[in-house]
Amino acid sequence: MISFQTNTGALTALQMLGGVSQDLATTQTQISTGQEVNGPQDNAALWALSEMQKADLSTYDALSDTLALGEATLSVASVGAEFVSDTLIEMKQLAILGATGGADFSKIEAQLSQKTDQINSIISSSQFNGVNLLKSDINGAGETTLSISSAQSQTGSGPASLSSIDVESLDLEGSSSFDINGRTTVTDVSSAQTAIGEIEGFLQYAVDGAARLGAAASRIGGQQEFLSKQADATKEGLSALIDTNIEEAAVKLKAFQVQQQLSYNSLSIANAAPQSLLGLY
Repeated sequence: MISFQTNTGALTALQMLGGVSQDLATTQTQISTGQEVNGPQDNAALWALSEMQKADLSTYDALSDTLALGEATLSVASVGAEFVSDTLIEMKQLAILGATGGADFSKIEAQLSQKTDQINSIISSSQFNGVNLLKSDINGAGETTLSISSAQSQTGSGPASLSSIDVESLDLEGSSSFDINGRTTVTDVSSAQTAIGEIEGFLQYAVDGAARLGAAASRIGGQQEFLSKQADATKEGLSALIDTNIEEAAVKLKAFQVQQQLSYNSLSIANAAPQSLLGLY
């Protein structure tokens, strides 16, 4: 029945148009943002889960930066330790030359002193970002261990905690095992032989320390690789949760556009229906 008071056809068409327009706007938003879940109003559970995953990704980025900084610090220290070892080998060769007899001990000692100064210079300059792992005090604050945040662990909804990789100072500055400034002065064959033994001990200490730094650097590199893969897996999981299926959304968009146009046509027809009553009078 057609009525002047209530146009039920127009009301129905208007409701359909409103629903289609809402679906169309939602689909357009999903396509423009690339996400099906853009806020808690879309899907509260998925949104909350995605926010936690985004927080984890932020943590991975921060840990990666920390590990990169630690790796650079270790790299500088390792290079310094290698140069110290090479210089000690040269010092040992000089001491051996003095122990053979008939050498100019004053010249040998002068060269040994120069190389000792060179080692001290290497130790002092092997720092990165204010941290020197070849010194007794690595950062001027009395610390002897570099702590590098490396991973986050969490069980269920419990509090998250950070674990770290701790790297002890090689300490070529104050260790009794590396008293380079207190070595025996070469003045004769006997003192040269004594110096050989001391330098050999210094060399062993430096080589062992450099190997330890290298092992720590390798561990950090492995952790960085793991974090990178962990972040990639998290991104894939996050994408599966909230990202828009563009192909499916494009099909929906086209369908909703057609439905919207049809709804406009239906509303126009319904609005014109009362006009036909005028023909009865």
